[in-house]
Amino acid sequence: MAISTLKERPYVALVLLTSISVVGFIDRIIMNVLAEPLRLEFALSDTQLGIVNGLAFAVLNVVLALFVARIAERKRRLTLISIGTFFWSIATAACGLANNYLQLLLARIGVGVGEAVGLPSTYSVISDYFPRERRATMMAALNLAPPIGAFLGASGGAMIAQMYGWRTALFVAAVPGLILAVLLAIFVAEPKRGGLDGKAGQAGDVPPLTAVLGRYLRWPTMRNMLLGSSIASLVGFGLNAFLAAYLIRRYGFTLVEAGIVAGLVASLPSTISILGAGWLTDRLARGGNRRGYALVPAITLLVSAPLYAFAITRSDPVLLVTLVGICGLFQYTYLGPTQGTFQNMLGPRMRATGTAFTGMIYTLIGGGFGPLILGAVSDGYAARGALPGVALGLAMATLCALYLWAALHYWLASRTIEVDFERPI
Repeated sequence: MAISTLKERPYVALVLLTSISVVGFIDRIIMNVLAEPLRLEFALSDTQLGIVNGLAFAVLNVVLALFVARIAERKRRLTLISIGTFFWSIATAACGLANNYLQLLLARIGVGVGEAVGLPSTYSVISDYFPRERRATMMAALNLAPPIGAFLGASGGAMIAQMYGWRTALFVAAVPGLILAVLLAIFVAEPKRGGLDGKAGQAGDVPPLTAVLGRYLRWPTMRNMLLGSSIASLVGFGLNAFLAAYLIRRYGFTLVEAGIVAGLVASLPSTISILGAGWLTDRLARGGNRRGYALVPAITLLVSAPLYAFAITRSDPVLLVTLVGICGLFQYTYLGPTQGTFQNMLGPRMRATGTAFTGMIYTLIGGGFGPLILGAVSDGYAARGALPGVALGLAMATLCALYLWAALHYWLASRTIEVDFERPI
């Protein structure tokens, strides 16, 4: 098969862009499993760990993402993705060279900068490779990056760190991104913008930033889905940032044991839920029920809050891991339906900006403040006399109550989604 033909294959683009997103999540999530080695080497508190794992990554990411996305609406998106992937991979390796807390913070900021350049355009490209009625499923496939990246980053990072040290784990994590940046440039073609959107895809002008952001704020479905998904991401990032550390502190797991277990419970169940929810909601929509895009996340997040709180406070580690894994079947169902709905409610030259905007919100609220808030709550419980492991578990149980708030917003979105889908994009 000729390369020129291969470059036009939608599934080649989907596989490579999903792989890049996986690597991005590995480079983001690997710091979670390295939390204990970092804490011991640099004498860090849980709050400081929360800053390294979250807020440091988010600082410039949220500033640059929208700026880069505006460029992506006009220029070749795949070039930006390749450049960003290369840069964040180099920054990941730089984390392994840090000799103090400040250097580590600066390197993590570099990872966030690279992802701000490389990731916002991925959803836009995939939306131009697949038709409207399949986008929730394709967004779900693209959103497999977090669970796959979580497993590879946690289990692989833990094994390498235990055998060769945490610095080597970061060096190894940097390599795949460098390779994928080159493969993307060779094997994927830039798709025609809006080519599968009919008349709506023919408009050539780039809408102003205010028009894109205004749609998220004015359309009630998008507003509530943004609020719900942001709250859910805060909880998810916070819980995942400390799960391995919790297993080590509370139950005496080794670094490898904690990494493998944390990776498995964060990846296998969520892979099933992400793909399943994307497929189910697209199927419901084809049958005439588009409310499923909001109702399925509303129901599953409602289940997640009490289930996770119950699971994380069990004294038996086998029961805890089993129940947390079951909870993973519900926690992440919102990803595919939410992104699919956003992409379908945005015009072809609004999608990179929209993805950057939501990514900015998720990065700041979820990736930035999720670990920081959980770390601060854990330190608060410890200051009241709770043992470190117990304090962290109580903090995780407290944070997951916010899933109820997220579920409320998805239920509100289900009441307006049919009307909003009929609006011109």
